[in-house]
Amino acid sequence: MYNDLKSMLWAAIAVLAIGMTVWPAAAQDYDFSPEQKKRPRAEKNEAAIRAVREDFKLVSEGTLTIAVVPGTPPIATYATDTKTVIGADPDYAQLIADSLGLKLTLVPIAWADWPLGLTSGKYDAVVSNVGVTEQRKEKFDFSTYRQGLHGFFVKADSPFKIINAPKDAAGLRIIVAAGTNQERILLEWSKQNVAAGLKPIELQYYDDEPAQLLALKAGRADVIVQPHAQLVFIAARDRNIRQAGVLSAGWPLKSDVAVTTRKDSGLAEAVTIATNGLIESGRYRQVLARWGLEDEALSKSETNPPGLPKF
Repeated sequence: MYNDLKSMLWAAIAVLAIGMTVWPAAAQDYDFSPEQKKRPRAEKNEAAIRAVREDFKLVSEGTLTIAVVPGTPPIATYATDTKTVIGADPDYAQLIADSLGLKLTLVPIAWADWPLGLTSGKYDAVVSNVGVTEQRKEKFDFSTYRQGLHGFFVKADSPFKIINAPKDAAGLRIIVAAGTNQERILLEWSKQNVAAGLKPIELQYYDDEPAQLLALKAGRADVIVQPHAQLVFIAARDRNIRQAGVLSAGWPLKSDVAVTTRKDSGLAEAVTIATNGLIESGRYRQVLARWGLEDEALSKSETNPPGLPKF
């Protein structure tokens, strides 16, 4: 879970990364300026506007108020002015507001605050890497806009090329955070490998991310597994790790990330139509490409699809 302290730490890291790093022209270039002059924009989508239910009331007339957790680049963080929220989710939120013919107001929040803030009417929607689950669907509506992925990343010169299935990870030393969904998946993968006569996976745990990255760089581990977007940013920043594979965050099930709105508020279907229009126009992929998240693209947005089950 995100919290205020983590959000502040990531904001500081992002600012320091921009201030201290010289980026090669051929690598992923992130724009951390508050101006965001290259942020894609979209035209009005009349079908999406018509789909907003007549009884839906905006928090502020003429404005789409969207909550976002500025915790982790490139999904959402603070610009170099330490106050402007930028990233893939803010860019996408801007496209949705454009499609609905509305201005955009972003409200930075702590992760733990979004459910109560949304139900109490502080904002119209949440665009902040919220995954669709059956439990959440009891209280909220969802319009999907990205895949929820974990990433397998290795050293740039690693001999390991592709890790997409349990057998690919057999015998590898993998860094993972304790108590996470990634750990749960890898433990299951290891059991499957042993049952198939393959070597188990050796899971390694470290106190913090710098220690994890140092262990990978030093060759004490073969792979690091974290949410995909976080590792995309680290790979672009540090230039010494690369992607070897991706994994659904809900493995063996699909896990989707979605715009979250109040249950039966009358906005979800309009957002889904708007997203599909952005997919068709190419604006959607422009946002993902801008932040290196093309692998997380969906071919189609859905309203309230099957979510991860209750555990």
